[in-house]
Amino acid sequence: MDRSFFKKVERKTGVDFDEIMTLANALTYADFSDEKQVRKIVKKVSRLANKPITSELEDKIVQSIIQDGKSLDFSKIEKMMK
Repeated sequence: MDRSFFKKVERKTGVDFDEIMTLANALTYADFSDEKQVRKIVKKVSRLANKPITSELEDKIVQSIIQDGKSLDFSKIEKMMK
């Protein structure tokens, strides 16, 4: 793992390396059909990105992820956030 890459990301985003790794680990082992787990991840990403989302948008994102089951469609989620 190239720690210098993550240090650059950390400087640009203000997100701590350990938080990035914790999130990456959570995404790797997440059960995307478990609403509670998906909701927790969505909230964490929102907090880390410093992009507050409404409960309504959170519900839409969570339902979209749960419907797809085992995969995340980041482009679909990005469009919802705009």
